[in-house]
Amino acid sequence: MKRLFSTLAVAGLFVAGTNTVSANVASAMVAVQDAAPEASKGFTQVLKEMFITGGAGFMGIVLLCLILGLAVAIERIIYLNMATTNTTKLKQQVEDALASGGVEAAKEVCRNTKGPVASIYYQGLDRADESIDSAEKSVVAYGGVQMGQLEKNVSWLSLFIAIAPMLGFMGTVIGMIQAFQKISAVGNLSASLIAGDIQVALLTTVFGLITAIILQIFYNYIIAKIDSIVNDMEDSSISLIDMLVDHKK
Repeated sequence: MKRLFSTLAVAGLFVAGTNTVSANVASAMVAVQDAAPEASKGFTQVLKEMFITGGAGFMGIVLLCLILGLAVAIERIIYLNMATTNTTKLKQQVEDALASGGVEAAKEVCRNTKGPVASIYYQGLDRADESIDSAEKSVVAYGGVQMGQLEKNVSWLSLFIAIAPMLGFMGTVIGMIQAFQKISAVGNLSASLIAGDIQVALLTTVFGLITAIILQIFYNYIIAKIDSIVNDMEDSSISLIDMLVDHKK
């Protein structure tokens, strides 16, 4: 009789264990099915949901800073790439033209070449008949004008880099103020009560910093490109004066 009860007890434990395992497996499958839609969401969808959660007010302004900053950056990059000149080739062509056809032939070479370096060469050659000092002053003055053209609108890009994280931090401060106002109104500290406001506050900061980082990368590239072109302009100016001095001998 005792053996029968023992057998029945073991069988009951086995059945109970089987049911528990089956229930755990079923729960795990349900959890996987629920998580599947989350995992299937693309990066764009997740980004859109985070943007909506952060609020259209500050998030829209930060997005506007990103769009305007990218527009300025792309315009500058295109302009600077078009302004880049093979200065070694241009210098050799101007030198050969001076030796074979004189100043007018060299000016024709500069007219047919794009970029600030060719413009500086043309201005210096245009004053070559007066004196070397006049040509040098013309080159220096026009070099300043060309440098201003290269740096045009770059200050706007630096403004967007500075203002985007500031707007994000402002959204964070406003979100925290709203959270503390809810705590003050209710009278107790509840995580579920302020979680939404804190999430909104942090999202605005994240998007502001992301915008600033993206624009900073473009800004550094643009500044490096401008420095490279300016160095070519200065080196070419010295070479032009030397060529004019040799031509007048």
